Amino acid sequence: MHRPPWATALIRSALPSTCAVCGRWPAQPVCRDCLARFGARPMVDGLAPGPLVRCVAAVRYGYPWTTLLARLKFQDEPGWAGPLARLMALAAQDDGLLASCDALVPVPLSPRRLAERGYNQAWELARRLDRPALPQALLRCLEGPPQRTLDRAARLQQLHGAFLVHPRARAAVSGRHLLLIDDVVTTGATVQAAATALHQAGAASVTALVLAATPAPAWAPPLTPL
Repeated sequence: MHRPPWATALIRSALPSTCAVCGRWPAQPVCRDCLARFGARPMVDGLAPGPLVRCVAAVRYGYPWTTLLARLKFQDEPGWAGPLARLMALAAQDDGLLASCDALVPVPLSPRRLAERGYNQAWELARRLDRPALPQALLRCLEGPPQRTLDRAARLQQLHGAFLVHPRARAAVSGRHLLLIDDVVTTGATVQAAATALHQAGAASVTALVLAATPAPAWAPPLTPL
């Protein structure tokens, strides 16, 4: 009997699972012990300059989150967005980000990368956070090498003017308190460029919630709220 994908996902969510990190059974996709061991919240500072008010990350970018993110982004396993988004929701609950925002805005992929991957990992995370969302508000109008291959200066240069707000979304953006959603923040160039485009379209404020943050360089200045 053919079963639709949503039914298969529902059945799997109700069945015992093994922890993807330690292999314990039965467990959640990442068990409580592994969450306690690897789930430390990072301080997000040293971001690139820009209008972003604040950026909160759920975990440090490292083992085992690098492996699980790779499965989400590069191994065609968008189902990992569910358990990873739950970590983000817990971090946002501590900081009140979800409760205080008017809408979520996922950071978009370029059309070519979206076609290659088949889905945007930022939107997969955002749509599991149970808040109003504007999934097509931002357009990525410039494309270059993957950000992970560039240093800080190259990232800042490449992302200058990389995003714009879709003309049909300007009314939905104007005057709103928006929460950007992405998977990883390193220099902050991407979220700052996205926040700039939203502010230019009239957003009242822009904050960001990401799954993981890489360690900030020791020399980098802290993010200063507006």
